[in-house]
Amino acid sequence: MTAFLLERGPGSEETARQVRRLRARILFDHGRRPEFRTGPDIYADDQDLDYGAWHFVARHPHDGRPLGYVRLCLPEAGESFQTRAFMGVESYEAFLLDQGLGAAETFEHSRLVVEHRARKLGLGVHLNAVAIAAARHLGAKTMVGTSGTADGQDVFHSRFGFRPVEGTRRYVEQYTEDVVVMLYRAAEPSGEHDALVDRLQTAFPGLVRPAREVAGLLAGGRPVRGTVSSGVGPLTVTADHGRRDVWQPELFDLENPRDAHAFEKLLGSGSVREVSDTIEAQLEELVTCREPGLRASPEGIAHAVAQQLAGREVQRYGSWAWYPWSGRLVHLLPREEFRLVRTDRNRGRIERPQQRNLLERRVGIIGLSVGSSAALTFAMEGIAGGYKLADFDALSVSNLNRLRAGVHHLGLNKCVIAARQMTEIDPWLDIEIYTQGLNDDVMREFFVGGHGPIDLLVEECDTPYVKLAAREIARELRVPVVMDANDRGLLDVERFDLEPARPLLHGVLGDTTAGDLADLTPQEQADVILAMVDRSRISPELEASISRIGTDLSSWPQLASGVALGGALTAEAARRILLGLPRPSGRFYTDLAVTTAAERSVSV
Repeated sequence: MTAFLLERGPGSEETARQVRRLRARILFDHGRRPEFRTGPDIYADDQDLDYGAWHFVARHPHDGRPLGYVRLCLPEAGESFQTRAFMGVESYEAFLLDQGLGAAETFEHSRLVVEHRARKLGLGVHLNAVAIAAARHLGAKTMVGTSGTADGQDVFHSRFGFRPVEGTRRYVEQYTEDVVVMLYRAAEPSGEHDALVDRLQTAFPGLVRPAREVAGLLAGGRPVRGTVSSGVGPLTVTADHGRRDVWQPELFDLENPRDAHAFEKLLGSGSVREVSDTIEAQLEELVTCREPGLRASPEGIAHAVAQQLAGREVQRYGSWAWYPWSGRLVHLLPREEFRLVRTDRNRGRIERPQQRNLLERRVGIIGLSVGSSAALTFAMEGIAGGYKLADFDALSVSNLNRLRAGVHHLGLNKCVIAARQMTEIDPWLDIEIYTQGLNDDVMREFFVGGHGPIDLLVEECDTPYVKLAAREIARELRVPVVMDANDRGLLDVERFDLEPARPLLHGVLGDTTAGDLADLTPQEQADVILAMVDRSRISPELEASISRIGTDLSSWPQLASGVALGGALTAEAARRILLGLPRPSGRFYTDLAVTTAAERSVSV
């Protein structure tokens, strides 16, 4: 976006002409409003209000054709306000008096227009917000304007805090729709986009350019010296969210011509629902992570950012991540810089050499119900750079008591849900998914095939055969196994990497093999699982529930708090194992009912 104040003077006529042509061309809207075209390729929207007003133009890319526009008229032009003309002089002045408004503090924003092909990019949200932000920056206490109602423009403005003025709605021939006066008070909340308005109010000075520089911009897309992006997304759009099984983001490097072409094609496809570009803030965070002392010096930060860019255009710096399932397009630092910043707060607990070590590791997770908490915790903590996820099940309503998912995920495979959430934390994660679960045909491939062998297994499935078969291969391949039992905070660790002859599950099943557990009845499966976790040590609540399963309980009771704790416990164990820190085999309880009992309090 670029902002400029248009005043009468040498060269201003051409800028005004281009502003008016841009508005009229968009308002014409393929013949919907014929009044704005006076001849073939001749568009007119001449208004004296253009002089002495602020004008805002949005383009994409930075040197492309204008896509949207809005005008902010200052109080000095109050006698020419469109609102005043619409209401009539006497009615308008009575309205100001009735509302307790001062003419010297009342601004008018008008002529919000967006190219038809760009309307699904939500540019109107940004343009409306920047007009409000600029008015507040310039000292406005109130704003007035007129809104059409045919396409819900009045409803759109209400989302920013504008309210319709009673008794002002009437049909206007030029616009072929009913129009209503809207009123905004700066002292009141700005509605759902208040945070965006606040950020743009801070960004506004950086958008300002001399009017003489922008004629080329308005004429059709030549670069404008010094034009900057607001960098404050997001832009809200509608989209086709793609197939239900998509889980890998697409990454674009705009320095690569092929990626740049594909990126432009994506933007024009109508699939983008939301654009988030905070790259300037990310760059500031990058340089202050490297040199924390810079935080006290805005000038030092700006200098370090300029050095980091080394002359490169900020909008082409780093990568853009496209998430087709949500329609989001996000601008990010390059991979290594992104990861450095993302895990910066790990330092002191996980130092950078250890972070790099962990990112070279690959973790397998079987069972993405309880295991989903482990997967997300591992991804957040940076415990591995590669993952293999296996689960045949789809999310159901009853899973929502413990899985981090939404109702829009219902019916979606649990691996897909976890993989999406993990790549939304780090789009460069290397994730493979096994949506049919594990059986004899793919079990070994899960351990050694695909993109590479796993270094550690998190086992959280409910099928006794798979639990034991996976451990048999893990022991053969010397892969350590960790498991959370989701009861009393039981963490199970088997260091097959250090103890290749260690009995499976610490020997609780004796010489039982996976083959012995095939084709069990539901009751037999329940009995085996209870034996695996040692029935004598389970919680009283779980013990009391066992006889009710299949009668008044549909399955094992589980809570989100227990699943979250399991994610923490398995992450702590996995991190220590992968970094070569002490973490012996065994079973360890973090029973919150015990550790938070009254007699355990250490308060004075």
